Amino acid sequence: MNNIKMDKQKTIEREISLKGIGLHTAKKVSLTFKPADIDTGINFIRTDLPNKPVIKASIDYVLSQFRSPRRTSLGRDSIEIHTIEHLMAALSGLCIDNIYIEIDNDEVPGLDGSSLNFLEILSKAGIKGQEKSRRYYLIKEPIFVEEEGSAIVAVPAQEFKISYTLDYNHPLLKTQFLEINVNDDVFKNELASSRTFCLESEVTELQQQGLGRGANYENTLVVGEKGVIKNKLRYLDEFIRHKILDLLGDLYILGMPLRGHIIALRSGHSLNLRLARKIDQQRQRYSLGGVGVGYYPREGEELDREAIMKIL
Repeated sequence: MNNIKMDKQKTIEREISLKGIGLHTAKKVSLTFKPADIDTGINFIRTDLPNKPVIKASIDYVLSQFRSPRRTSLGRDSIEIHTIEHLMAALSGLCIDNIYIEIDNDEVPGLDGSSLNFLEILSKAGIKGQEKSRRYYLIKEPIFVEEEGSAIVAVPAQEFKISYTLDYNHPLLKTQFLEINVNDDVFKNELASSRTFCLESEVTELQQQGLGRGANYENTLVVGEKGVIKNKLRYLDEFIRHKILDLLGDLYILGMPLRGHIIALRSGHSLNLRLARKIDQQRQRYSLGGVGVGYYPREGEELDREAIMKIL
């Protein structure tokens, strides 16, 4: 994955389907994945609605966190697709650029609360290269976003790296740090199976908000004062790994892979998506300036030290 110009766009080889229930709505839903041509992108098709409307996975269609809290959702007119982040993370981890996703309800199934089942079924469908190079966006200058004690900095780098700091006021979620150079093998072996979680103290409030109706102790790690309730961790640091998984899924809404170093402190979907919007704004600005959307980083290109110090 280091030789960017050799990477080809990818889709799946054959159609494949799965079923489940929505993590927040508990609605039954079926997904069918279908191959797509080069430069098609990731497209959701609501097969349960008249004329089977399509929503592209794009920052332009992301719903606000006020309308769709604690998850990442798409909306266009009255058409919505909720909780796409774990599926988007799997597509990112498998380097799938082009795919059609037929869905017969308004929420992607929660499955086991991670990206693992998506990774497995898409791998079963087969991944094939296409006759056009992938387009990467290289972070060109520092980007900073913050809200309510959380922050993310994105700075230029030749590879895609995420440094995440988790810090909750909870004995099991005290300050943790994890840094990962992201590639397909790392995603498969170190991130894909990490599951979503919530605090036991949050459960009642979330349910009152109409959230988590499809959640249970198997697909959500419920963290009590003495440990995870009715479940066991897959990793000692599974919580921080899932936060990185969410961040990967949210950033893939940009429609192209990134090259840069993402440094996150206690970020969640709201801040992740704010970062994605700022990256998209920077991409458009450089595109208008003639740099181009499919910019390939030059060997040895480095960020100016004064710029790093200024943003930090």
